[in-house]
Amino acid sequence: MFVKSPDNPDWGLGQVQSRVGETVTVNFAETGKQVVNAAIIPLEVVWDLDAES
Repeated sequence: MFVKSPDNPDWGLGQVQSRVGETVTVNFAETGKQVVNAAIIPLEVVWDLDAES
């Protein structure tokens, strides 16, 4: 799944590595790995490979 953070557009496009509850680890193009609380820092799905199946 690829996401972006509307509150942090400078992070670029990110690929979700893992999710445990609201804790999401994302590898962003511009800032590298970020561990975010999705309840505080919203993430917007750009492309979901699973949804295409």
